[in-house]
Amino acid sequence: MLNKFSTVFKISAGIMLLLVILGVAWPEGLENITTNVQDFIAINLGWYYLIIVTFFVLVVLMFLITPLGKIKLGKPGEKPEFSRPSWIAMLFSAGMGIGLVFWGTAEPISHYAISSPTLETGTDQAIKDAMRFTYFHWGIHAWGIYGIVGLVLAYFNYRHDKPALISATLEPVIGDLAKGTSGKVIDIFAVIATVIGVATTLGFGAVQINGGLAYLFDIPNEFFIQLIIIVIVTVLFMISAWTGLGKGIKILSNVNMGLAGLLFLLIFIFGPTLFILNLFTDSLGSYLQHLPQMSFRIAPLNEESQEWIKSWTIFYWAWWIAWSPFVGIFIARISRGRSIREFVFIVLIIPSLVGFLWFATFGGTAIHLEHTGVAEISKLATEESLFGVLSNFPLGLVASIVAMLLISTFFITSADSGTFVLGLMTTGGIGDPGKMIKLTWGVLLSSIALALLYTGGLQALQNTMIIAALPFSVIMFFMCISFLKSIYKEGKELGVVNNKQKKN
Repeated sequence: MLNKFSTVFKISAGIMLLLVILGVAWPEGLENITTNVQDFIAINLGWYYLIIVTFFVLVVLMFLITPLGKIKLGKPGEKPEFSRPSWIAMLFSAGMGIGLVFWGTAEPISHYAISSPTLETGTDQAIKDAMRFTYFHWGIHAWGIYGIVGLVLAYFNYRHDKPALISATLEPVIGDLAKGTSGKVIDIFAVIATVIGVATTLGFGAVQINGGLAYLFDIPNEFFIQLIIIVIVTVLFMISAWTGLGKGIKILSNVNMGLAGLLFLLIFIFGPTLFILNLFTDSLGSYLQHLPQMSFRIAPLNEESQEWIKSWTIFYWAWWIAWSPFVGIFIARISRGRSIREFVFIVLIIPSLVGFLWFATFGGTAIHLEHTGVAEISKLATEESLFGVLSNFPLGLVASIVAMLLISTFFITSADSGTFVLGLMTTGGIGDPGKMIKLTWGVLLSSIALALLYTGGLQALQNTMIIAALPFSVIMFFMCISFLKSIYKEGKELGVVNNKQKKN
């Protein structure tokens, strides 16, 4: 088995190495190719992304109400490995850490003042639209994508003793093909999507740390500085990866939550607190009210709105899909012993609400500063907007340093989790991968992030991720079918489907 899956490692690592070489040797050509392919996908398949992602969300939500939700992700009587607070901290750090810090102020202020989803900027209505669409991009749709992959993997891995591989979840649908060449191809697609998704996020983290240094200390905002940042953080996350899941990631995840909480309280207490609370409440209601309409909004008769959807919603759906093998496998790994219903509730609802409050606080404060004429946050570069907001509050310099530390620790946990998951996916999906495998993937992740930044900065990162997500979305669809087929069959055997009282 190990030899079979070492083929997955060799091929996927080889493809990624080729991408690095192309990015360094032929940056303009690679940027043009990724841009053209991304444009084709976004223009011609945007409808597909909206439908398939909504399908994933509906499948996951079903287990909040169906009797099948009481089935455990593990053997009868098995207890969870991690406490609930540590579990939530780890899934949150792996799932959205850098992204929330990067886009916490940048996205709401962009929707309000630069490019509105409803083509109306700078007004009271633009504030409401900015927040509900931000919630839409970071709410249950995002966590539904993560949740379905994590749920399916945990179910087959802990309930039926299958290896923690994407291909293994498809056996009820494709049978023994999952164990042959077809299974290898499926796992290679999953690895490539994971590498590009994680590398993209690491690129965002490096750009924002550079943006903070540029805003605070006039350090040049350029590729060379980003290279230094990635090299330093790579060394740190390799040290964390060497210590193992139970130590490095767990400890750093709890540190992340502490730093994030400190930064949040600073803005919440010293910022426009009442405005934040009112905005959070109003936006939450607006999000829930418009959720069905936003889920299928493609604007076929308005090219400007369609371009906005392509640049934001389609980009986010692709981002979450590209991240889903990584986050899904990681969430599955830390969720053993939970019931399906508890898993769905915690993974979908809790991080979504925390994210909404984060955006209402940071994005709402940025909008309030601009709407009242105190500061023009929208004039700053995307990666500098957070630091522009912090500079308007007491201890702004200290808060900015805390923010850069938070980005760095999120960077480390994302990369650390990524190396663990990639090692697991390329060594048979059983047990902890070897340290050398994790370190190899760590070097490749950082190299790919650097190659994409060198090729075309943030746009190259976004283009590559949308491309990588497309084939994996098809695999996810068949994972859902396989899971539903298997769990319904088990539910009938246990009597759960017929509401008979049998122990599961």
